[in-house]
Amino acid sequence: MTTTLMTYAGTTEPTAFVTRTGGVPLAPAGTSWPQCSTCDGPMQFLAQVLLDDLGRHAGQGAVEGRDVLALFMCQNDPGMCEEWDPQAGGNRALLFPTAALQPIPVPVLDEDDDQEPVLLGAVSAVAYETASTTADYGQAYTEWARQPGRTPLDVLGQLGGQPAWLQNDETPACPTCTREMRLVVQLEEGRDHATAMNFGGRGEAYAFACEPCTQAVFLWQC
Repeated sequence: MTTTLMTYAGTTEPTAFVTRTGGVPLAPAGTSWPQCSTCDGPMQFLAQVLLDDLGRHAGQGAVEGRDVLALFMCQNDPGMCEEWDPQAGGNRALLFPTAALQPIPVPVLDEDDDQEPVLLGAVSAVAYETASTTADYGQAYTEWARQPGRTPLDVLGQLGGQPAWLQNDETPACPTCTREMRLVVQLEEGRDHATAMNFGGRGEAYAFACEPCTQAVFLWQC
């Protein structure tokens, strides 16, 4: 299986219908902003991934019109809402059909509220680069960053492929059909303070999906 790196491609519009980190999530009309199950506060929007990109760039199915994955995580009291856990309710991975998507209204926080912002500080567009068939994610990451004019900070993660676990293998089973779910995206924390996501400090995040069951799971390790 090839490794498809996601690299920084500048900025884009906050509501662009592209794979990106940051910005505003797109969803069907009437979709509510996800809330944390522990603190009841609004979660922070992290990333949007077009599953069509899996077919175009990662060799995982060529069907067009696949769902859009939206990733959220609580940052209202980092570490206290178990936001790394796929089942604790401190994060959310949602699959949306591509038809008639529109921006979800962003929650307005009270000036006296100590909750963290629900949007990242900047939007990052994504470019894809396919590594050699023998390169795993770690090797592909290193080889890409060694080339002149590049920096490891510009590697945003990988699309599809095999997860590069920092700890134990936590590949989830679909809660509906119980089959093993496939990796959609592995994410680095980000290239700078404005774009950074909090995965515990140099952590890695992993999002999986079972498209037939419209189920998705998100977790991170550090």
